[in-house]
Amino acid sequence: MAPHDRVPPAPSTTATATPPRLPLRTELFGRVRGRILLLLCAMYFITYVDRVNISTAAPFLQSELHLSNTQLGMVLSAFSVPYAFFQLFGGWIADRFGPRRVLAVVGLVWGLATIATGFSVGLVSLFAARLALGFGEGASFPTATHAMARWLPADRRGFGQGITHAFSRFGNALAPLGVAALIAAWSWRASFWLIGVVSLVWLVGWIWYFRDSPADHPGVGERERAEVPAPPRVQRPPVPWPALLRRVLPVTAVDFCYGWTLWVYLTWIPSFFKHAYGLDLADFALFTTLVLIAGVAGDLGGGMITDALLRRTGNLRFARRSVLVTGLLGSFAFIVPTLFVHGVAVVTVCLALAFFLLETTNSVLWSVPMDLAPDHAGTASGLMNTGFGAAGIVSPFVFGLLIDATGSWQVPFAVSAALLLVGALLALRLDPTRRITG
Repeated sequence: MAPHDRVPPAPSTTATATPPRLPLRTELFGRVRGRILLLLCAMYFITYVDRVNISTAAPFLQSELHLSNTQLGMVLSAFSVPYAFFQLFGGWIADRFGPRRVLAVVGLVWGLATIATGFSVGLVSLFAARLALGFGEGASFPTATHAMARWLPADRRGFGQGITHAFSRFGNALAPLGVAALIAAWSWRASFWLIGVVSLVWLVGWIWYFRDSPADHPGVGERERAEVPAPPRVQRPPVPWPALLRRVLPVTAVDFCYGWTLWVYLTWIPSFFKHAYGLDLADFALFTTLVLIAGVAGDLGGGMITDALLRRTGNLRFARRSVLVTGLLGSFAFIVPTLFVHGVAVVTVCLALAFFLLETTNSVLWSVPMDLAPDHAGTASGLMNTGFGAAGIVSPFVFGLLIDATGSWQVPFAVSAALLLVGALLALRLDPTRRITG
């Protein structure tokens, strides 16, 4: 057995000793780490508005730029090409240079790319702007995960992933109504310009307040310093690639199955309501928001449930695996009725419930890399989220291609349902207790 494959016996099946839990209000507002978590929540919110605003604007830019469904699918997939690549590379950069500098650079890129989207004049320029956005946002979530691994106690990591991703889903949910209002007041182009400026404002706040280590932050007192993880070693060990690949690639496969359906929600749901039901801008934006708002509760609930199960049972494998399997199977169960029912009210409810259950798995997927490789959290989480990025390359394009080829919305939704079932079966084999040390 290689040195990096050694599994410490104690942490593998039971929860390690942690400081007493603080009330949530104290956790968020009475500790520096809480304010940093809220700053990361703002980042997740903004980045998801940046990446999904195009789905609300899609019917309008598709008409103005004369794009087919297949070409629109290519544009929607463009974001994920660099995004998938930078999951792994960006995570390694975060481990190497620290979250403060990395998010400062990528934040500047994604803010400018969002503004550039509003200046697109055709397929090529729009595709290029979405590629640039993918470059900017590709390293953002692995870097944020590295920051959380440095600042959050072990039994708050599920909550940290849950609340930050809840804010991302809140961004998903508000984007249709907000972007629709901007389109109605000005134009689809103005919606990208304004949101890009908001991204740059967040960047200033991040550089001003965040520090890579609690020990370097002037606001951290002795009590909080004792509650957060020990600072990383000055000389970091080399990445144990063989062990990391064996442990994390199964999680990557589950993340691909999860990501396929999530990308459908993020890119095609507004067009689905517009074209399948003939809804106007205000109505399809409202129905999209009603569906996506369910993801906010799902992300927050999934993170809190997995942490609670870990504290109650001391069984890390059960705490992570049970939430994953239940969420994926539940999402599959509620997508299936949409293949046979056409009523907009019933379909909306089913899609919302399916999205809620899908999102209960998200914070767990992001917690598992921290469980498996705490010394390489950025690299491990980037490797895991490569599955989501890869799904983002294929899913929007294939979805649009199937619509053009079959003239049916049911066929691409059926593919999504099948992959959820595959993901649930794969999740049964995940073991986050096989921790990599060194």
